Amino acid sequence: MPNNKLSGLLDAFLGMDDEALAKSFVHHLEHSLAKDQYSATQRDCLVSQCLAVRDRIIDRWNKTQQTYYEKEARRVYYLSLEFLIGRTLGNSLINLGLYETAGRALLEFGYQLETLEEAEHDAGLGNGGLGRLAACFLDSMATLELPAYGYGIRYEYGIFYQQIKEGYQIETPDNWLRYGNPWEVERPEVLFPIEFYGRVMQHTDSYGTLRHTWVDTQGVMAMAYDTPVPGYRNNTVNTMRLWSAKSTRDFDLDHFNEGDYEEAVVDKVLSETITRVLYPKDNAFAGRELRLKQQYFFVSATLQDAMRRHLKTHKVIDNFADKTAMQLNDTHPAIAIPELMRLLVDNAGMAWDEAWEITSRTFAYTNHTVLPEALEKWRVALMQHVLPRHMQIIFEINRRFLDQVRERYPNDEDRVARMSIIEEGDEKRVRMANLAIVGSHKVNGVAQLHSDLLTTTIFKDFFEFFPEKFTNKTNGITQRRWLRLCNPKLSDLITSRIGDAWITDLDRLRDLEPLVEDPEFCDQWRQVKIQNKKRLARTIRKLHGIEASPDSIFDCQVKRIHEYKRQLLNAMHVVALYNRILENPSADVVPRTIIFGGKAAPGYFQAKLIIKLITSIAETVNRDPDIDYKLRVAFMANYSVSLAEKIIPAADLSEQISTAGMEASGTGNMKFALNGALTIGTLDGANIEIKDAVGDDNIFIFGLTVDEIVSARNAGYNPHHFYNTNAELRRVVDQIGEGRFSPQQPDLFQPIIRTLLHDGDPYMIMADFGAYLESQDRVSNTYRDTDAWTRMSILNTARVGRFSSDRTIREYANEIWHVDPIPVKI
Repeated sequence: MPNNKLSGLLDAFLGMDDEALAKSFVHHLEHSLAKDQYSATQRDCLVSQCLAVRDRIIDRWNKTQQTYYEKEARRVYYLSLEFLIGRTLGNSLINLGLYETAGRALLEFGYQLETLEEAEHDAGLGNGGLGRLAACFLDSMATLELPAYGYGIRYEYGIFYQQIKEGYQIETPDNWLRYGNPWEVERPEVLFPIEFYGRVMQHTDSYGTLRHTWVDTQGVMAMAYDTPVPGYRNNTVNTMRLWSAKSTRDFDLDHFNEGDYEEAVVDKVLSETITRVLYPKDNAFAGRELRLKQQYFFVSATLQDAMRRHLKTHKVIDNFADKTAMQLNDTHPAIAIPELMRLLVDNAGMAWDEAWEITSRTFAYTNHTVLPEALEKWRVALMQHVLPRHMQIIFEINRRFLDQVRERYPNDEDRVARMSIIEEGDEKRVRMANLAIVGSHKVNGVAQLHSDLLTTTIFKDFFEFFPEKFTNKTNGITQRRWLRLCNPKLSDLITSRIGDAWITDLDRLRDLEPLVEDPEFCDQWRQVKIQNKKRLARTIRKLHGIEASPDSIFDCQVKRIHEYKRQLLNAMHVVALYNRILENPSADVVPRTIIFGGKAAPGYFQAKLIIKLITSIAETVNRDPDIDYKLRVAFMANYSVSLAEKIIPAADLSEQISTAGMEASGTGNMKFALNGALTIGTLDGANIEIKDAVGDDNIFIFGLTVDEIVSARNAGYNPHHFYNTNAELRRVVDQIGEGRFSPQQPDLFQPIIRTLLHDGDPYMIMADFGAYLESQDRVSNTYRDTDAWTRMSILNTARVGRFSSDRTIREYANEIWHVDPIPVKI
C-alpha cells in the first residue's frame, strides 16, 4: 500500500478533529469490545473513549522512546512506592488539546464527556500527598520534555475504600482493576527475576578477590505494565512503568498429580501477593516482611530494567551514572542503594570503590518528614532473613562510612552512634534515611522550613559532615489538573482575560493582579465560585443527605487524618461555634459549611476515633433545628483525587493547621490557593512560602511558631494552664469528654481528652485553640465584606505561580539530575 494512501487512512482514523475521534470511538466500541448501540454499557463507552484517546498518544509515545535512544539521553528514573494518579481520561484530553473536541464528538452519540469521566475509577495507588506529588511530577517532566520515567508497583488493590458506618471508618478493598485498565499496556517481554531469602556463599576468584554468591533463593518474576504520560501540547509522551509480581511457575505438578490441588498453586498465590495490596498492615511480622519484599521487588526490577536499557546503547556499565539519575521518593526505595552495589559488585564483577562511586552519583534522596518516629527502620534480623546479601552490603557501607566519621571526629562515639546506618539496642535496626543520605549525592527537603529543620535537627550531624549534599526543592502542583481540568469555569475566565500561557507558565497569573480593580471581573470571579459551590452542594446532598448552603463559607479540611494535621482542632472549633449559636440564637453569624475528608490508617486508633468524633459532632449539629443553616458539618467519605477535584474549586477557606514544624510541605495548601481559596494556617511547611507569596494581608496565620513550641516544651509545657484560663476551651473539652456528642457511650472520647490533658498535648492543640478561634473570627468578619474577600481570592490565585510543579522539576533537572530537555519531533 503506498505510503500516502496509508497516511490518509491513518489521518481519517487517528485525526484530531471531531469526526475522526467519533469514528475511533465507534470502532473501539464495535471491534475492541464487540458491542453496539443496543448492548453498550456506560463502562463500555468509557473504555471506548479511553482507547480512542490512547490511540492518539501511542505514535508519540513510540517516537519519544526512539528519540531518547537516538540522542543517547541521560535519563531520569523517579522511584516511588506511590503514584496517586486519580483518573486519566480528562487529564490526557487536556494535555492533548482534545477536551472540547471529545465533548462534541460524544454528544453526537448522546453521551456527556463529564458523565463518562465520573465512571472512570480512581487509580488509588497511593495514600496521599507523597503519591499525588509523584503524579504531578510525571506530568511536569513530560510537559518540560525531560527524558524521564516513573517506576512503582501495580497494586491490585489500591488505597482502601472508606465507608462511614455509624460514624466509624470501615475499610473495604479497592479493587480498581476489577474491570481492567484501558490506559495500561502489558509488557510480558519485560520480565525480571527477583530473589528472596537463601544464603550467601563466599569464594576467591582467580585474581584473589573475595566474591559473594547469593544461593538457594526463592524467586518471583516482575512484569512491566506501562501507562503513557503525555506532556501538555507537545510530542513528548513519557512512561509510568509499574511492576506486577508473577509466579516463576504456575503450579507444582507433583502436588497436582497427587490430587492436592490447593497445595499445587500455593507458591503461585504467595509469590503474587507481593503486589496485591498497597501497604499491607505491618503490625504483625508477616505484614512487615511483605512490605520489605514490596520495596525490594520494585527497586530490583527497576534497576535491572535501567541497566538493560543502558546496555542497549552502551557496551559497558561503567558510565551508568553519567547517563542515569535516580530519585528516591522518600526512603521506601532506599534499598536500591545496596541492590545497585550488589548488581555492580557481585554480578558485574566491579571493584567496591568503583561501584560505590557509580552508586552514590546515581541516587538522590527526597525526605518527606521531620518526625523522627516516622523515619523508616527495618529490623536487622528481618533483613538478614529476607535479603541476606543486602544486609552484608549495608554492614560494609556502614563500616566504611563510620571509618570516615571517626577520622573526621576522633573520640566522638556519640556522633558515630547517631550517624550509624545501624541503630544499636535490644534489637538492631537499619536506619533507611541514614542509608539514603550516605548513598546519595543530593538530599532535599520539600519546603524551605522543612529543609532548614532537616539540617538543624534530625540530620544535623549529616549536614555538618556533607554540607554540599543538602538542598531544598519546595513542592509544587500541576496546574493542568489542579486548575485547567478541575475548575474549567475559572480556567476559562482567566484565559479570557490574560490568555492561556499560564497553563505552562504559572507565573503569568500575575497578570490577574490589575483586574482586582475591575468590578465586572470581580463579579464574574464570584459567580464562578458560586457555581462551583452549588455543584459541590449537590454532591454533598447526593452522597450524605446534608443540605449545604452556597451562601455559607465553605470551610474545607481534606487530607489524611493524622493527629499532627489537627483535624481535632477544627472539630473543637465546630463545637465552639455550635455553642455560640445556641447561646445567642439571634446573633448575626456568618453561616458556615465545614467540610472534612480524609482516611485514617487502618491501625491508627486515635485518628479513627477523631473521625468518629467529627461524625458525631456533625450528626448533633445537623439535626439540631435551632441551628438552621447557620452551621453545617459534612465528613465526606472516601476522599480521593476525583473528590478533591470537586471540593477544591468550591472552597472559600483552606484549613492548613498542622502543628508548626511537623508538616514537611503540603500540596493541598497550594491547590486551594490556586483555586482562589484563602488559607487559615500555621507557620508550617509551605504555608510560610505561600504567605510570602500572597502577602500577609491575604492569608490568616495563627498559632505558635516552631521556636515558640520548642521554648514552651523546654519550659515544661502544661496544657492544663490553657484549660483553666480559657472558659470556652474548657467547655468544649468537657462536652467532648462527658459525652455531649456520644450520649449512648459517654466515655467514648476519653482517649482524646487524655491525650489533650494528661499525655502532654503533643500537638499543642490546647495552646493554639485561642489563637485559632480569634483567626476564625477574622475569617468571618472578612467574609462579610464581599469585595474585600473577592480581592483576596483573586490575589491568592495570581500570586501562587511559584508553586507549579513545573518550577520544582526545573530545579531538580538543573541542580540535582543535570538533565536537559529533549524535544520530540514527529
